Amino acid sequence: MKLAIIGGGSWGTALALVLAPRCESVRLWVYEADLARQMESTRETSEYLRGFRLPENVAAGNDLAWTLEGAGIVCGVMPSQHARELYTAMLAHLDPASILVSATKGLEKGSLLRMSQVIEQVCLPRFQPKIAVLSGPTFAKEIAQGEPAAVVIAASDLSVAKRVQGTFSGPTFRLYTNQDPAGVEIAASLKNVVAIAAGVCYGLGLGNNVQAALITRGLAEITRLAVAMGGKRETMAGLAGLGDLVLTCGGNLSRNRMVGLELTKGRRIGEIVGSMRMVAEGVETCGAAMELGQKFQVELPIIEQMHAVLHGAKSPRQALNDLMERSLKDE
Repeated sequence: MKLAIIGGGSWGTALALVLAPRCESVRLWVYEADLARQMESTRETSEYLRGFRLPENVAAGNDLAWTLEGAGIVCGVMPSQHARELYTAMLAHLDPASILVSATKGLEKGSLLRMSQVIEQVCLPRFQPKIAVLSGPTFAKEIAQGEPAAVVIAASDLSVAKRVQGTFSGPTFRLYTNQDPAGVEIAASLKNVVAIAAGVCYGLGLGNNVQAALITRGLAEITRLAVAMGGKRETMAGLAGLGDLVLTCGGNLSRNRMVGLELTKGRRIGEIVGSMRMVAEGVETCGAAMELGQKFQVELPIIEQMHAVLHGAKSPRQALNDLMERSLKDE
C-alpha cells in the first residue's frame, strides 16, 4: 500500500512514523516548501515534532500531485479551516479507487459541516469518494515514540473501515472499526472545546472534583448534540468520545487545554493563538458548535460559557460561577 499524508504538522508526521512499517511508501505533504526540503535533506522530523528520524520509505514534499501519485489511501491531517481548499486542490490528482481518511478534528466555519461532508462535497462532481474517519485518544509525540494507542476508524461502508483497519493496525497502533462517522466527528470536534474549559479549571487552581464533573457533563452535552445530528449514543462511550475527551482534558500535551490555561492568565485569545505554532481546533470549533446547538435546539452550557470567555464577554472565573449557578436539573 502506498500512503499519502496531507499535512506535515505533529499529527501528520506522527502518523507517517507509525504507519511506515505497514506501507510500501509514505509521502508526506508539508505546507512549507522549505520545511519539506529540510526534512528530506536531514531525514529528521520538523519543528512540529522534534527528535525523530524519518524511516527510509517516508518522503516529504510540497507538491500535491507528487504526494498523491499512486496512493491507495490518502490521509488528510490539515487544519479544518484549510480542508476545503486543500481537497479542492487535490481533486484532479485523486484516484477514485483510493480511500480518503480524514484525521482532522474540527468543523468547517460557516457551513458547520463535518470534514467527511466537506470531502464528499468537493469530490462528488468527479466521483463518489470512499471516506473513513480516524479519531481517538492520541497525542502525536506518544505515537511517534511508539507508545501503544487504540483509535477508531469509522465509515458508513464497513468494508472501507476494515480495509483501513487492516492496513494501519500494528504492534503499537490498534484500530477498532465503527459505522458512525457522524458521531465520531462530532465527538472529535467538541471535545476540544471542553478541553479549553479543562484548562480554565486547571489555571484557576481547581482540583480533581471539578475535572471529573467537567468531563462527565461535557460528555453529556457532546452526546446530546451528536445524537441530534444522527450520531449514535454508544459511540460517545467509546474511544472517539469518552476516551479522547479524558485525554484532551487531562493531558499536559493538549493544545486546547493550554489555551484555557493561558486565558486564566488574562491573555486575549488572539495573542494566545498568534503565539502558537500549531492549531488549537477548539477555538474555531466553539463558534460552530454554538450555531449547531441553536440549529438543533440542544443545550450546550459548557460550550456556551467557553464561547463567552473566548470572545471576552466573561472572565474565566465568572463563566465557572455561571455554570455552577444555573437552574437545577435532573442528570
